[in-house]
Amino acid sequence: MRSPIDDYLEQVLNDYRDTDDGAVMTGNRELEKADPSSFGIALATVDGTVYTAGVADVEFSMQSIAKLPAYALALRDRGLDAVLDRVDTEPSGDAFNEISLEAETGRPRNALINAGAIAIHAMVDGGNATERVERIADLVGTLAGRELTIDEDMRDAEMASDDHNTALAYLLRSAGKLDYEPEEVVDGYAAQCAITVTCRDLAMMGAVLANGGLSTTSEDDRLLEGWITRHLLSVMATCGMYDGSGSWMTKVGIPAKSGVSGAILGVLPGQIGVAVWSPKLDDQGNSARGVAVFERLSRDMELHMMHVAPSGMPALRSVTEHDDETVVEIQGDVRFAGAEIIASRACQGFSTKSVVLDLTHVRVMDDAARRLVREVARRLEDSYDARVEDPNGLMDEGTDDQDTPDQHGTGQGDTEKR
Repeated sequence: MRSPIDDYLEQVLNDYRDTDDGAVMTGNRELEKADPSSFGIALATVDGTVYTAGVADVEFSMQSIAKLPAYALALRDRGLDAVLDRVDTEPSGDAFNEISLEAETGRPRNALINAGAIAIHAMVDGGNATERVERIADLVGTLAGRELTIDEDMRDAEMASDDHNTALAYLLRSAGKLDYEPEEVVDGYAAQCAITVTCRDLAMMGAVLANGGLSTTSEDDRLLEGWITRHLLSVMATCGMYDGSGSWMTKVGIPAKSGVSGAILGVLPGQIGVAVWSPKLDDQGNSARGVAVFERLSRDMELHMMHVAPSGMPALRSVTEHDDETVVEIQGDVRFAGAEIIASRACQGFSTKSVVLDLTHVRVMDDAARRLVREVARRLEDSYDARVEDPNGLMDEGTDDQDTPDQHGTGQGDTEKR
């Protein structure tokens, strides 16, 4: 059976195919060659299913979307504190290539404008620009699930039109925010922009981010640290669409990053990654068709991150008494709010001698919920013969992720257990 989601995406694509707003990027000889009629959509779920419409498998350069994997590597290599010392996380309110440096510190406002991205590129470990770019391309390939290449013609075109970025790099160097020679850093930055991807690749990358850094194709294979994923999505939400970020979040409500090749990558945490590619850009440098498609998807599919549906499965499954024993069954995806319901019920007391907290029907439990349930069980032992039935080991300490970064980029928190 053909999925109705495929048909829906085809319908959306056809509805906007004749939209003629915007213009192809100028000032770069390779980007100027783009076919303005190109139009592709891809949607990938956290369980690895991909739906597409249009030219979803045609390659184009990542451009500014490559700032995301570079940012992830800098955070992994240097740690959060070191990165924040060089680049802030505040929206700039300016265009992507503006000089947005803090007057007091010389820091770029965020990592997703060009000034910040140049500083971030220099923080990726590597002996030279080539090694840094190879690591960035490898990470994108890991997230997308295939080996990727660099478009050398695009790289050369980037370098031929990179006087503005070179000037930004010199400003960063003079402010003490760049350790390498400006020309070498800009060369690497141009190369990372020239990494080639498809809509399908970007959607797959987005699905991994939506899944908290876990692979969507192999169970429990962690591709990116949870705290890094959370940090990326936070900055995407506030800064990813440049001086249109505020309007984007109110209308679309999906953390996103755009590139001047005409691509937009959106990530809805816990659900999907979405990518749209169409080369004609609006005044903010975002794909005109892409913005229209995201607004439509958000509206039709209720994807706005502030849209919260009532829970269809409360954490408290049942409370039953038998033979002087109360069994409290817990179910579903348990986070703090769900665990609080269990704690509230326990505070009401039980009429039996024994109490069992049964986690058999729990699918996933995060660290906050785990700590609260563990404390509830401990306090119940003061008044009852209490125990926890945990056949899936959900109450065990997490060891496969670090959710709280320290100054070296490592963590001190537990993880969500599945």
